[in-house]
Amino acid sequence: MSNAMAGKPASYAKTEQIHLVHPSDLNGMGRLSGGAILKMIDELAAIVAMRHAQCSTVTTVAIDNLTFKEGAHENDLLVMIGYVTYTGNTSLEVRIDTYVENRQGLRRSINRAYVVMVVLDQNEQPSPVPPLTVETEAQRAEWEAAIKRKCIRLERKKAGF
Repeated sequence: MSNAMAGKPASYAKTEQIHLVHPSDLNGMGRLSGGAILKMIDELAAIVAMRHAQCSTVTTVAIDNLTFKEGAHENDLLVMIGYVTYTGNTSLEVRIDTYVENRQGLRRSINRAYVVMVVLDQNEQPSPVPPLTVETEAQRAEWEAAIKRKCIRLERKKAGF
């Protein structure tokens, strides 16, 4: 097995980004809009997937369990942390947790999303993904939950959703 296809731990591609909420990110109620945070989530998921797969092209297939827990406002610091929770043959799932960090460094969770990405080759065809090496019980639980989400997606697809 080549190094590119060797198993990689979640820490290999784990990525943290910090964003400052700008007026252009707000909705009519003065809160961070769903569209703005969705764009940030999608971008971070792509970065995590590209880092894990050591490739330059990925595409979003699905976003599962996008949960808005609390809002964010202008000048809030958003801390977004993404890491791989599951790998298939050509796809992988990335968990993105979003927090608002106050000036003392304390964080409160405002959003969680699971994003399914597919790795593409130079011909835009699905390409093999290096496996994820599960190292902890928490990672095992994430892996098993990802399999359940995958099964639900497949059932929904069969049902025409």
